[in-house]
Amino acid sequence: LALGGVLALYGILHSPVYIETYRFLASGVVVTIQVAATAYALAMVLGLVAALAQLSKRPVPYTLARLYIEVIRGVPLLVQLIYIAFVVTPALADLTGIRWFRNDMVRATLGLGIGYGAYLAEVYRAGIEAIPRGQTEAARSLGMSPWQAMRHIILPQAIRVILPPLGNDFISMLKDSSLASVISVTELTYSGSLLNARTFRSFETYNMVALLYLTMTLIGSLGVRGLERWASKGHRP
Repeated sequence: LALGGVLALYGILHSPVYIETYRFLASGVVVTIQVAATAYALAMVLGLVAALAQLSKRPVPYTLARLYIEVIRGVPLLVQLIYIAFVVTPALADLTGIRWFRNDMVRATLGLGIGYGAYLAEVYRAGIEAIPRGQTEAARSLGMSPWQAMRHIILPQAIRVILPPLGNDFISMLKDSSLASVISVTELTYSGSLLNARTFRSFETYNMVALLYLTMTLIGSLGVRGLERWASKGHRP
């Protein structure tokens, strides 16, 4: 079976049809990576802010953070993306006069970033709460403020703990970036649809789309495993 798979892959990579298909889809791969990377960067920022707000003793930040997390986690990501793309960003563009909000890439980035931010908030919170409370008490005894203790003592340790789940979520983001095709972002899935409509070669087109997604996720998985090994070494005495 393994030999058959290798021979099939060799045939695909050396077929003129598949080579032509890949050349057309290559730009979609670049857009997919761009959308996933920028949206995930936004999600990491939103997730950290929401996690810190959840841990705050002030009722307003805590309530707002819990509301954001519960609402976003209770609505399918596809629905969020469509709502942000066709309701929220047009309203922001009309209110502010900033045409930047009408850009498809921006709308996809905001939709995916806001959606994933709620899930990363729980990852951050779990990582922060995993650090022994004595670490905070020791930092405060040295004269650090709560923010200084969080920034210099707690967060560096928490980030090391949550690196593997953060990496796994980025792989999920790579795959979920295909949802941006519904708002006409020319990422990999949408590029595949365009090529299929032009050539009617569904078999070859979607074989290559699936192979490219698989390649990206396998590379991402290897990176996550590397992060896990690095993080485990960092916790050895």
